Amino acid sequence: MGETRVSESWPVVILVGGMGTRLGPNGEAPPKALVEVGDKPILWHVMKIYAAFGHTQFVLTLGYRGDLIRRYWLDYDVMSRDLTFSPGEVCELTFHHPAAEPGWRVTLADTGLRTNKGARIRRVAEYLGEGTFFVTYGDGLGDVDINALLAFHRGHGKLATITGVRPFSQYGLVDVTDDGRVTGVYEKARLDHWINAGFMVLEHGALDYFQGGDTLDLEKHVLPHLAADGQLMMYRHTGFWQSMDTFKDAQVLTELWETSAPWQVW
Repeated sequence: MGETRVSESWPVVILVGGMGTRLGPNGEAPPKALVEVGDKPILWHVMKIYAAFGHTQFVLTLGYRGDLIRRYWLDYDVMSRDLTFSPGEVCELTFHHPAAEPGWRVTLADTGLRTNKGARIRRVAEYLGEGTFFVTYGDGLGDVDINALLAFHRGHGKLATITGVRPFSQYGLVDVTDDGRVTGVYEKARLDHWINAGFMVLEHGALDYFQGGDTLDLEKHVLPHLAADGQLMMYRHTGFWQSMDTFKDAQVLTELWETSAPWQVW
């Protein structure tokens, strides 16, 4: 069941333009955002998280195989709803039953094939209005409380907020003394450091930091600049979060989806 909706809906920029991890041979795989978790692309799951909190204005920064993402959304209603039409005549479709995703508004913006993430965000600035907006990655899922994240952002008054998580190590960790004696072994221990899990909130004024060419990177250039100016804060998320970087990650997320997906807040 979804969380309480907010009174205002803010644009959600989803970064889906990079080549990412190719989950098929010879680079022929679809973009990572369309790799399925269960029977839906991971992109759909990301969008459902935000929609559960009332944020249904999506801006997708297309790049690598953006044609496939365009086709997915242009065909979405046709492929997911009952419909009636007359073959061979002027194509007039009659859809039956309510829309699968009522109220969603999806902007498909070509931001270039090899453009870095910071430049992709700058290229879609015209679709973001003059107020607050979200930015997130198209390959990370979590049970992030968007209302609490937004309240934290509003409370500190800075230009930008990232959501931080403490990931689990993919390797076993070992405690060892100077002479080589092992004193502890820990499988999949939670690491001490925080990483940026996406689920970012920015004010319109933060766009002043998105200046540069197509090599402008979000993590290497924009966020460090905001931090240096004291304009970046971190919301600590201690619940579930998982990115999809490998085929194994996709399998794990699918297994979770088929049992009890922690990120299903809708």
